[in-house]
Amino acid sequence: MNLQTTSEAAPMAAAPEESPEDLVARLARDGRAAQRVLARLSDTEKADALRAAASALRGAAPAILEANARDVVAGEEKGLTGAMLDRLRLDSARLVGIADAVEQVANLPDPVGQVIEATERPNGLKLSRVRIPIGLIGIIYESRPNVTADAAALCLRSGNAVLLRGGSEALHSNRAIRAAFATGLESVGIPASAIQLVPTQDRAVVGAMLTAAGLIDMIVPRGGKSLVARVQADARVPVLAHLDGICHTYIHSAADPEMAKQVALNAKMRRTGICGAMETLLLDTQFPASRDVVTALIESGCELRGDARARSLDSRILPAGEEDWDTEYLDAVLSVAVVDGLDAAMDHIAAHSSHHTDAIVTGDDAAAERFLGEVDSAIVMVNASSQFADGGEFGLGAEIGIATGRLHARGPVALEGLTTYKWQVRGSGQTRP
Repeated sequence: MNLQTTSEAAPMAAAPEESPEDLVARLARDGRAAQRVLARLSDTEKADALRAAASALRGAAPAILEANARDVVAGEEKGLTGAMLDRLRLDSARLVGIADAVEQVANLPDPVGQVIEATERPNGLKLSRVRIPIGLIGIIYESRPNVTADAAALCLRSGNAVLLRGGSEALHSNRAIRAAFATGLESVGIPASAIQLVPTQDRAVVGAMLTAAGLIDMIVPRGGKSLVARVQADARVPVLAHLDGICHTYIHSAADPEMAKQVALNAKMRRTGICGAMETLLLDTQFPASRDVVTALIESGCELRGDARARSLDSRILPAGEEDWDTEYLDAVLSVAVVDGLDAAMDHIAAHSSHHTDAIVTGDDAAAERFLGEVDSAIVMVNASSQFADGGEFGLGAEIGIATGRLHARGPVALEGLTTYKWQVRGSGQTRP
């Protein structure tokens, strides 16, 4: 198999007849060597490296935009949807935003070296848990070229090397962005192999990454359901991901009617295609303004699919099938159910939530606290739109994704989520009896 690539990725080009497994192993070894360099850098050195990368991205704007134009033309010829082309397309303003985002990551506090806790044992041993980088992170993503810079910046700021595998739609854009980023790093003495891009679109390489246990320390998939499902099914490397964003908003009996309407409208219709968009609305049977909420959603252009009690509120609500309660629409479509109180709402969420983001609208503090405590989702909200499920909105500066699992990190994963910890033990000659 010949995995040759273009000159944009020449430093990482595959050797003739190199198998996908050998390619990934070689890239991983180079990345791990670079990560040991990153681990020695100070907070200031990592921040300066990212500022150099941001400057290089701005300087390479003509080359990046030319590469992106090639991808857009190819996407149009392939018949990509307007939404996909919009995700793919870069212009001068978007590229400035990408470079600015890298600088913003540079300005974030460095989590590495943070002492999580420190104790002293009766025998005088001093113990501390200290944050450290995870190591080499593999990121598999689809058509958004900004992910190349975003992921590289977050990984480097947290002391991790990264192996990127972008989608074929953004092939030239990704290579140009990575090349500029690497140039910036090299200008301050950091090896380009700290930020690597797989030099081939061979799908077998994805499989090789997923099984590279001991070489890649964690995989982060960014993309559609089919991609994430494959990663979760096939990976032999720890995965940080969410599969679905089936987010609920429950309008409690004690909700303020106007607040309930505005939160529901925003949660669904602000942007219908993001993972934090509401996909199911639960209306308490005792809430007096359910019809107003339903009417506002329909008049905003949303298609509603409901159970029998929901359909009695408005004849325009279509009947919901069993599959609707487990569907992430990512569109102006919403399932609606009427429930008999807080316990019934939480039961519905427990049965159908993807554990991403679930919210309650209520003026009852006791109900709010029960909801916060008992709903088992990565993000649980009171009196707020689920569209706030975003690392930037959480004050994290940026995110590499939303995690819905129960290990390591949950919710928006930013710098802290890209670290682990080790125990440091300081003694004075103690021996164990």
